[in-house]
Parts: sequence; C-alpha cells; structure tokens
Amino acid sequence: MRIGAFLPAAGFPGRDHTTTLEAAARAAEAAERAGFDDVWFAEHHFMSYGVCPSAVAMAAFVLGRTRRVRVGTAVSVLSTAHPVALAEQANLLDQVSGGRFRLGVGRGGPWVDLEVFGTGLERYERGFGESLEVLLEALRGGPMRADGAVFGFREVEVVPGPRTLPHPEVVVAATSEPTLALAAGAGLPVMLGLHQDGAAQAAMLGRYGELRAEAGGGPVGGHVAAAVAHVADSRGQARKVLLEALPRWLGPGLEGYVPVDGRPRPQRDPDAYARFLCDAHAVGSAEDCAAVLRGRAEETGADALMLLVEGAGEEAAVLENIARLGEEVLPLVRGGA
Repeated sequence: MRIGAFLPAAGFPGRDHTTTLEAAARAAEAAERAGFDDVWFAEHHFMSYGVCPSAVAMAAFVLGRTRRVRVGTAVSVLSTAHPVALAEQANLLDQVSGGRFRLGVGRGGPWVDLEVFGTGLERYERGFGESLEVLLEALRGGPMRADGAVFGFREVEVVPGPRTLPHPEVVVAATSEPTLALAAGAGLPVMLGLHQDGAAQAAMLGRYGELRAEAGGGPVGGHVAAAVAHVADSRGQARKVLLEALPRWLGPGLEGYVPVDGRPRPQRDPDAYARFLCDAHAVGSAEDCAAVLRGRAEETGADALMLLVEGAGEEAAVLENIARLGEEVLPLVRGGA
C-alpha cells in the first residue's frame, strides 16, 4: 500500500499566489520527511480552487528538491494539452528523476479552458480516447505517426525515450463510465476522486473489473483512491478545523468551474460538501484516521491512497498535519495495528 499526499495548491482567501505555491512546495518536502511514498499535484486553470496551472512543471520543481518520494500529476488535463508534448515532458522527467515521476491524466470538464486553449468541446467529449492512444504511443519513444480524426502528422522520432519501460507509469482519473471503459480497455489503472466515499469508489473499481474482463484483459494493479486526511487529538477537534476552513476554500474555489457553452454551472453547497468530506474520509484521531484508511484500502482494493492534507488552510497547520500523519497514522495503516 503506497500512501501519497495530494497538494492542489488550494487558493484559500487571504493568501497570495506566491504564498500558496511556496507552501505547496514546502508541504511536498515535508511529506517526504514524514515518510509518504508519493506526492501528487493538481492542475487547474483560471480559478482559486487550485492555483497551479501546470502539474508537470510543479512536479519537476519538487523532483529537484526531493530525493526519495515519487511525484505525480493528479491530473494533467489531456483535453487541453497535446498528447505528444505531454509525453515528451513526462519522459524527460522520468529520465532526470531516475523514474520517480508518475503521470496522471484526466478528461477534465466542459470548462472555459477548452475555449482559451483552442481545443474545444470536441476534444473533451469525443477526442479523449484518441488523445490517450497518442499519448501512450508517444510515451514509448522512438518513431511514431498519427492518422486519427483529431491528430494527424507524419512520422517523427519522439525523444527522449522513457527510462521506465515500456513507459512511465500512467493513471487515468475516472469519474464516468466512458472514461472508466477507456482506461479498462487500455489496461491502465484509475484514480478515484474525493467526491466519492469508500462504497462509491469500490463500486467504480468493481465496474472497472467488469469492463476489463469484457475487453478481454486480465487484472490491473496500481489503482489510486483519494481521501481527505486530517488528524487531531479527537474526531471533534479534527472536524472543527476542517468545517471552519474547507468552506472558505470550497466556496469561491468551486465557482471557478465555468462552462464553455450554455450548460448550467455546477452547483455544490460548500458547507454541505465540507460535512460530506469529513464524514466520508479520514478525519479524527490517529486511530480514527488509520481505521478509515485501512478500511478504504480493504473496501476498494486500491493499491495506493492519495490524501488531501491541505484542508486546514494555514501553512503551519498543514505542516503539523503532515508530520502527525507520518508519525502517528501511517505506521498504523502500514502495520495494520
């Protein structure tokens, strides 16, 4: 069981971008010191939910400041990126980090990003499968060409090739049946989001197994289940911190999801969502957190957990949470105590 820290570079009110990004980088270093196996960065555009627009660039920076921990993207949005360019960057980081980079990709959403980057709804709604195919071929390095509906180009030599064979690890964020089916067909592990509790995540992985069998493939390892993790002396104290802090982030942050067309803006009550996150995930004493995380691993069968550790907002509180998780919770999860 690998345990990672998820760092979206959350734009809490009252903090400028410099403070937020520097805090996220320091949190990643703290996670390595605390014994986490992985660190994951998110990509968001034009919103305060996360102020990191390039998870790959942030991962590159942190790979240079760490020595042991693996660093991944959760996720790089494939609907607004050229898959060959993303593969080149991933292979480069795979090479210079000694294989510590992991590429998480996702479809994204029907947001204004598609308009700004010129890829459009077609890439989001119908081009994701082709984008994923081109990405995987490019990640293998060497000669390739494309003759698809979206991507068409003459043969080129993709350099550098990967250090990790046959290519750097790839995981696909899946929140819908079509994306789940694409991942299952390609034999790629999936990443399950914070908006799901353990039962919902387990159902997704169960469905993944069915789709994988329908595609004629065998079992796939490496699935990642996301969870919130905040430890305090008691469940009440931990919940109090997050129920006060999370809505300040989620309220303005969720408003950043602006549709590119006329469809209704998604609505989610920040206070209700904060309560759901506290109820569904690892929020409480060390024993509470460890029990939830062990249960999540058993219920879902995921091979890795990705823990949102920034929920308290203030950097000192986030660093304390990371340190306590490393000292008090991770040994209980790994040891099964």
